Order: sequence, then structure tokens, then C-alpha cells
Amino acid sequence: MTRSESGSAKPGVSPERQIHDRFSSRGQAAARFVAQRGMLKPLVWRLVTVTVIGREKLREVRGGYVVVANHSSHLDTPLIVGSLPRKLARYLAAGAAADYFFDVWWRRGLTALFFNAFPVHRTAANAKVVSAKGLLRRGIPLLVFPEGTRSKDGTFGAFKPGAAALATSCDVPCIPVALVGVNIAHPRGTNWPKRGRLPVAVVFGDPMRAKSGENPVDFTERLKREISRLREEYTPTILGQSA
Repeated sequence: MTRSESGSAKPGVSPERQIHDRFSSRGQAAARFVAQRGMLKPLVWRLVTVTVIGREKLREVRGGYVVVANHSSHLDTPLIVGSLPRKLARYLAAGAAADYFFDVWWRRGLTALFFNAFPVHRTAANAKVVSAKGLLRRGIPLLVFPEGTRSKDGTFGAFKPGAAALATSCDVPCIPVALVGVNIAHPRGTNWPKRGRLPVAVVFGDPMRAKSGENPVDFTERLKREISRLREEYTPTILGQSA
């Protein structure tokens, strides 16, 4: 991240990239690192047995990007944040449902501290993509769950094209991520992961960009197919041949 992205203005840099706030603050990034790697990650890694696959595919990623993943559990965001290389996770901003994580002060504060969260409105009437686009244009990477809500049984829901549209409009890559076994270890509707440190995996795919002439809907479907392929490929390894 350049000095302009962390808050110091540079000649010739647009005012949008010169904004200094909690999303780009070095001090808050340092506090977030302590919270994520010193508190949250050790806790989650004690509750489930985590395998991380494909992290070497991210070596060439620089600046802004959009993480796109399937969604079935409250463990999803901590697992992804804890599995990313530090340099990529440092300023990552995670989309969080505005009607739940931003409705009361303490949840809003915790999600900001641990996940650099920004509100995602789940109804079309309240949809706000401008703030997410503004973050991405400033070089702040985003974590987005295109299903919009957690799956009840682990099957994929419809992927909304917002993440692909953001990445395309800002000319940044999407990083497909498949989460394996998380819906079993911590199903929707439960308050705590199951006992026994059940196996889960975070599988990173190769960064993807929209093809020439490809619209966001088609790009979204291609991302969904890749995430599905990654999950199917590694599910037998992580959960056993009977899974």
C-alpha cells in the first residue's frame, strides 16, 4: 500500500485515494493484527482443525483485490482472514450484513476491530455499492460473500454479481476461495462449533479477472464454478472419501 493509500496525500493522486480513515489507518491495522492473529486465530484454530491450501497462488497479488467465497458459517470470515498471508490481510475489509452486524454499537465495534468491516445492505432498496467501490479504488482489498447470507445445508445459493462488478469496474482480480467442511463444523443456527475439532479447509484458487467483453453475471458464474470445483476437489481429502 502506498503512502497515499495510508492517508498521506501525494501530488497527482485523486482525493478519493487520499482519504485517511479506519480502513487505511496503520495504527488500526496494527491493532487489528494483534486482535486477529493474537486472539481470534488461536481461538478458531483450537475449535476446528484447519487446513490451508493454495496460499502460494497469491504471491503475485498486489494492491486491491476481491476475495469471493462460499458462505455457510460465522467461522467463514475468521478462517479466511486467518489463512491469508499477513501482507494481504493487513487492510482487508470484510463485508458484513448491515442489519445484523451494524445494528448495535458493540457488534459494530467488534466487527470493525477484528475484520475492518463495512456494511452490506441485503435488500435491493438499501443496496450501497458506492462505499465498497470507493474502498477498492483506494487500494483496500475486500472480502465479499456473493450469496449474501449463510447456506442452511452447505449447498451454494445464487451468487449475486456485485463482487464481480466491483472487481471489473476497478480493474482488480478476484480471488476465489472454497470453504470445505465449515457448514458441518459450525452449522447455521448454532451458537458454537461442534466439539471434537472437526476438519475444515480454506482453499485458495488462482486470481481471476473478467475476460474481454465478459459481463459481471457471466464472470460471477465462472467464479462460482471455480469455487465449486475447488470444494469438490478437496472435500474427499479433508472430510474423507465418504463425504
